[in-house]
Amino acid sequence: MLDTSSHINWRSEFDRLEGAYAPSTMRAYYSDVQAFVDWCQKLGRQPFPADVDTVCAFIEDQGREKSASTVRRRLYAIRKIHRLLRLEDPTYDEDINLSLRRVRRSKLTRPKQARGITSDDLERFLASEPDTPTGLRNRAMMALGFELLTRRSELVALRDEDLTVRPDGTLQVIVRRSKADPFGEGRIAFTSRWTAELIDEWQAWRGSEIFWLFCPIYKNKPINRELETTTVRRMIKAAALRSGYNDFNAQEFSGHSLRVGAAQELLKRGHDTAAIMRAGGWKSVQVLARYLEKAEHNVWK
Repeated sequence: MLDTSSHINWRSEFDRLEGAYAPSTMRAYYSDVQAFVDWCQKLGRQPFPADVDTVCAFIEDQGREKSASTVRRRLYAIRKIHRLLRLEDPTYDEDINLSLRRVRRSKLTRPKQARGITSDDLERFLASEPDTPTGLRNRAMMALGFELLTRRSELVALRDEDLTVRPDGTLQVIVRRSKADPFGEGRIAFTSRWTAELIDEWQAWRGSEIFWLFCPIYKNKPINRELETTTVRRMIKAAALRSGYNDFNAQEFSGHSLRVGAAQELLKRGHDTAAIMRAGGWKSVQVLARYLEKAEHNVWK
């Protein structure tokens, strides 16, 4: 078969997706298709249009080193680019499903779950933050992220307009962006008065000219742009180290630890699954169940 892939500018096709998908999704698409193209070029195979044998071989080769979830994501990227190029899509063939099953069966370890931040952890993490503008911001971020059960992407995407002060001094917050809410319709969540006060202190220092609720700080001045999601992960790991966790245990925390820990705390306090799903915006009981496994174990201690 004649190799026409060199004449296809597949990257330009992804420009059509801009604004329809989250930036993180776009980065994953680019990275995953590039991995497929590089693999095909190395082996002298044609990526566009790909045949079933090529995709099967790619899946099983990737499965030797990558996680099953990464392999599945790369398969979806191959499917998406074939559709964008209006080429015949090979990814629904039954042999593709069999190759993916082989990869999943070869990866019998459970997906790694971030360590949840308990309410005790949160108290110590907040106390460990220095009395600086960065410490002020980080205390507000951690307290708010825990009470709203946010993903890190949801936390950094918040804006002042998403917050409303209620008569009792608490906050009503619209959490607009998540994997389960790609069109930004949002879910409503609420804070305690204590967290509302932390937010108010941070906003008073930050000023009213900043578009985002949380922003970077450079030379003790707020910068009018959105925080990177990696800032949340670094903030939590640094707080864990300051609070007495050794380096190995601190690495168990991630940017997802606020959401994981808050869900576990709600279960231990007697809230049922339906209430926790509403609070955190979960659509899948199966996904939530993974969050709650360790909490369920601790309930009986």
